[in-house]
Amino acid sequence: MAELTPMMKQYLDLKQEYPDCILMFRLGDFYEMFFEDAETAARVLEIALTGRNCGLEKRAPMCGVPHHAVDGYISRLIENGYKVAICDQLEDPRAAQGIVKRGITRVVTPGTVIENSILNESENNYILCIHFGEEKYGASYCDVSTGEFFVEEMDDETGLLNEMTRLNPMEILIADSHAKDLLRITEKTRFKNTFVNPYFDWAFEKRTAEKALCGHFKVNSLKGFGCMELSSGISAAGALMQYLVDTQKNALLHITTLRTLNDKSYMTLDPNTRRNLELTQTLMEGGKRGSLLWLLDKTRTAMGARLLKKMILQPLKSLEAINERLGAVEEIKEGLYLRESLTDSLGSIYDLERIISRISYGSIDAKDCLSLKRSIKALPTVRELLKETASPLLGQVYQGLDDLQDIFILLDNAINEDAPVGIMDGNIIKPGYDEEIDRLISASKNGKLWLAELEAREKEETGIKNLKIGYNKVSGYYIEVTKSNLSQVPYRYLRKQTLANCERYITEELKEMEDTILGAEEKRKTLEYEAFLKIRSILGNNIVRIQACAARIALLDVLQSFACVAYENAYVRPEMTDDGILDIRNGRHPVVESIRRQEFVPNDAFLDNDKSNMLLITGPNMAGKSTYMRQAGLIVLMAHIGCFVPATSAHICLVDRIFTRVGASDDLASGQSTFMVEMNELANILNNATPKSLLILDEIGRGTSTTDGLSIAWASVEYIITNLRAKTLFATHYHELVELENMFAGIRNYSVAVKEMGHDIIFLHKIIKGGTDRSFGIDVAKLAGLPEQVISRARVFLDRFQEYEVSLGGLPAEKENSPQSKAELPECVKKISKVNIDTLTPIEALNLVYSLKKELTDES
Repeated sequence: MAELTPMMKQYLDLKQEYPDCILMFRLGDFYEMFFEDAETAARVLEIALTGRNCGLEKRAPMCGVPHHAVDGYISRLIENGYKVAICDQLEDPRAAQGIVKRGITRVVTPGTVIENSILNESENNYILCIHFGEEKYGASYCDVSTGEFFVEEMDDETGLLNEMTRLNPMEILIADSHAKDLLRITEKTRFKNTFVNPYFDWAFEKRTAEKALCGHFKVNSLKGFGCMELSSGISAAGALMQYLVDTQKNALLHITTLRTLNDKSYMTLDPNTRRNLELTQTLMEGGKRGSLLWLLDKTRTAMGARLLKKMILQPLKSLEAINERLGAVEEIKEGLYLRESLTDSLGSIYDLERIISRISYGSIDAKDCLSLKRSIKALPTVRELLKETASPLLGQVYQGLDDLQDIFILLDNAINEDAPVGIMDGNIIKPGYDEEIDRLISASKNGKLWLAELEAREKEETGIKNLKIGYNKVSGYYIEVTKSNLSQVPYRYLRKQTLANCERYITEELKEMEDTILGAEEKRKTLEYEAFLKIRSILGNNIVRIQACAARIALLDVLQSFACVAYENAYVRPEMTDDGILDIRNGRHPVVESIRRQEFVPNDAFLDNDKSNMLLITGPNMAGKSTYMRQAGLIVLMAHIGCFVPATSAHICLVDRIFTRVGASDDLASGQSTFMVEMNELANILNNATPKSLLILDEIGRGTSTTDGLSIAWASVEYIITNLRAKTLFATHYHELVELENMFAGIRNYSVAVKEMGHDIIFLHKIIKGGTDRSFGIDVAKLAGLPEQVISRARVFLDRFQEYEVSLGGLPAEKENSPQSKAELPECVKKISKVNIDTLTPIEALNLVYSLKKELTDES
């Protein structure tokens, strides 16, 4: 009976431990995959599927990838939803007795990637763990590539989904017993393609989870992290830590703290608000360009770019914290030398956070060390620039910024500027750092000089002018003589190898020198490797210091980015208060004005708690209602993240949340119509808004019949103004709603100015006081290019439909009776009174006479 080879037994034993992974098995310079893994990988990676004798009757299917290019292949497997277990050689094959010892050194999943070649440097790569507690949802998330680790709790599914969309995790970890619950929650969301990873239930038990966390952070209690009250959160965080230990196979030294999040510090932005305000990506194309993030991103470091995105998605709710940021931005903006010098200095700082992760993983190489050294070189200059700054926040950065000069000196003295990528081939340690290494380098160099002298001497003694001394890894050193000169070869030459055109020889003298030179080079490589491991260990002991430095540089980078944007676009510092007044003078949409070449038309916005609590905005499509409302929302949000705003002045009150209901879209995958999506979003707003919220509502009720939509819009306005009292911008085409200004204190009518020229219109994009009774829909359709026949016919129908238009003017509030007119004019008289004779065309006049005659005939 056939028996597996020892190597294949080793492979299958490891595969049994990781059945849900593609196992990459290191064999020499390749990572090989076998059996089903090979068939899957060959298909996904589009590489050749071959076979290998494994001791069985049939050859085992096999494919492989070069070890030096493995990152790209791992990336493609991860993108296709596979986990990859990396099996490496745990001993030098030359020193191994029998089969080389191998083991799993890491499991790579979508949420645990650390390789720069796979990651987006300006995006965090989060793995999220969720625990379904008895009362609350616990959540913990980590970016393994940077060491960030957070814990929090949510009261309901809505809060959980808000966090999931904010984080956009690449992988979600969930207990086996709750996998179906997570599927139920996410089946109607955008998380269907996220990698969901069921994990052991026992890891989520409170005691087990707490033990895992305390063990990692080497503490007796979690009190110091401020999360003792978060029972469900601790379960999630502990399970996540256990999972990371299981898969990453190292001490994770760069995960140095557990940060507790709560909704008291940051404003909650639901997915609709983030999407409608286009905070990080655009609605149409889903790209970064055209978003607020794109506009504000003048960061110079990858760390700053990631922090900027987090700040945009987590606006502050503390006046003190907001004003600290604004003060720092103002000082950088107004200081030309400070601003330009910071921009230049920060540009030479590499991604310290991800370099730290490679230190922790033991994968840092000499090139990373040089990047770290060059980054540290800029720190004294940055610190000196902050020395005389006056703002408290810049002062805190200055006081806390460690310039890491001891690490700089170490790396500057130790690492060769021309070091290769690997750490096993030598030439990574600078001359002068280690005496023994220097001696071996000298021996190696002297040996090569001796070889040159030997070659010249042999040429002279033998008379063979084209004789040469060469080297290769297989044969070592040799003397090469072409066949035409073989008659001149002396007897002391010993034949080593015969080739087609030449013979290769060795002498006793050359053999002795070969042993000396090769021995020196091998020993030198070994000593350099050992020296580098010591350097890496020193860096590992300083991870906390480097992390603290990285955090301060990231913050400083975002502040200078805000300052540069403010300077370039003439933004002003908002006055932040808690008085309930929102007063924006000559506000501009920050993104639209930066993209459009023509001059942007600014507009004011004023909201308070009493007389102007809601702006009811009417006017045609394309006139700028949505732009106006979005710009108000963006200006408020920008102020809350500590950024200057596009206006001539801005008095911004604190808001607890910004809600938006803008645009129309269906969700076919979940079976929801456009109108149902709209109603769901409206329900979320009406159920969660408070008097301190800002609401941006556009075209409520337009997804159904006119009467139903008008009724819903009317009732919603009444509810907001009487129950919520939230500051609201409400745009509508239901002109009947303008009557609400006369019925409720706090509602103010505004409209978009339009200039009419016959049947043509010009949008002035100016918001003015007062309502309008026209939507100019046909005029907009004309601008869109509809055929003239359609436009003309539409005008005829419009006149006819207006005969039956139900006016809700003067409709009383709930529980009141409306007075009825004692005398009503005939309908035909009403119709004639509405006709504008100056603009009436002949065909329209004939149609009007025809309709009037028909009406009189019907009545008689």
